[in-house]
Amino acid sequence: MALYEHVVLARQDISPQQAEGLNDTLKALIEELGGSVAKIEYWGLRNLTYRVKKNRKAHYSLLAIDAPAAAVKEMERQLSINEDVIRFLTVRVEELDLELSPVLSRRDRPERAERSERAEFAEQ
Repeated sequence: MALYEHVVLARQDISPQQAEGLNDTLKALIEELGGSVAKIEYWGLRNLTYRVKKNRKAHYSLLAIDAPAAAVKEMERQLSINEDVIRFLTVRVEELDLELSPVLSRRDRPERAERSERAEFAEQ
C-alpha cells in the first residue's frame, strides 16, 4: 500500500464538530476499503489567502493515510461530491510524519514579547 498526506478544506459556515465528523467519515471510508489512517489533525478555522468558492476562511484538516490507490481515488470522488468541502489535496509521500505538524506545534509556542519589550532588551 502507498502512503499519502491528505489536506481537506471545509466551508467556513459549518461547525468544528461537523468538520471533525467529516474526518471521521473519511477515516471510516479508508478503513472500509482496506487502508488505515495513521494520524488526523484538525487545524481549525483559518484564513484563506484568497477567496475559494466565495469563502474567506476554511476548516483545515490533515490526514496521514496508508491505503491502496483505489481507496484514495474513491475518497477523492466522495470529497468532490460533498458540498461542505471546498478544496482537497492528496500527496504521495515516502514515509508518514507522525509527529505534530508545524501548524499545530506553532500554537504551542509561548507568545513572543511585545516590540517595546524586545527593544528594551536589545538596548541593555
